[in-house]
Amino acid sequence: MIIRPRPRGWQLLYIRRGSIVPAIAPRVLAIGGLAVGATLLAEVWHPFAAGGLAVAPFTLLGLVLSIFLSFRNNACHERWWEGRKLWGQLLIEARGFARLANALLPADAALRRRVSRPLVGFSHALAAQLRGREEIAAAMPWLEPDQLAAFERRNVPDGLLALVAAELAASLRAGRIDSYLYGRFEAHLHALASVQGACERIAGTPLPFAYTLLLHRCVWLFCVLLPFGLAGTLGWATPVVSMLLAYAFFGLDQVGEELEEPFGLEANDLPLDAMVRTIEIDVLDALGERPLPEPLQPQGYLLQ
Repeated sequence: MIIRPRPRGWQLLYIRRGSIVPAIAPRVLAIGGLAVGATLLAEVWHPFAAGGLAVAPFTLLGLVLSIFLSFRNNACHERWWEGRKLWGQLLIEARGFARLANALLPADAALRRRVSRPLVGFSHALAAQLRGREEIAAAMPWLEPDQLAAFERRNVPDGLLALVAAELAASLRAGRIDSYLYGRFEAHLHALASVQGACERIAGTPLPFAYTLLLHRCVWLFCVLLPFGLAGTLGWATPVVSMLLAYAFFGLDQVGEELEEPFGLEANDLPLDAMVRTIEIDVLDALGERPLPEPLQPQGYLLQ
């Protein structure tokens, strides 16, 4: 995620970090080159200039296309925002679990550690799962040597939640906690499992491919044909106008594509690593462990 002050004045013209310009620049330049060719053709072949494509159809097509792009971008932003809310809920549940463990297990530091640290491992494993990284390596430092059986599960984050539930169930059978307290802890574990399931749903269910393909094709057709409709009336202003419109339509398309996958590593994706570090800090602080790691800071305005 890009973290930087809102640009002002001339900064709007040259800021690249976090912009979609690097991603769409080749396409915009290609349309500019095509527009130059269309203008040369209009200058040489005067009948084309006089009777070329009318501008009115492009006006209507551009209006309809912008509406469709807005609908798609709204759907993509909803996925991005839902992902952010889910990770906010994960943070709340981890804090609530650690607070409950401190309040209701004050005399059992070993049990607090054995059930709280795996939750940090859960957040690391979930982030790794969503980003295609190695889940076991991410969660390994947060488990005790006798807790590594959690990694035998195919779904590592769910295995870690099962591990915490098993630790609490063993304490329940041993009489160290009662059934009511176990139920309170289980409510937090259920909420964490719900967060994981919702994240998996977002990551595994992209927008319908046919809808995305239709918009990609329409954007390209509009931008490719536009110079031929403008060349007869705008002359050598055609490349400039065509590139500006290509920047707008290709840019909207690219922004939607980046927001559609909120858990990736693009500049505008969610900062999962930073949120995992926040959970790590809060749980370790609740356990009284020192020193605490520092929060992750943006590097070159980019917070991962």
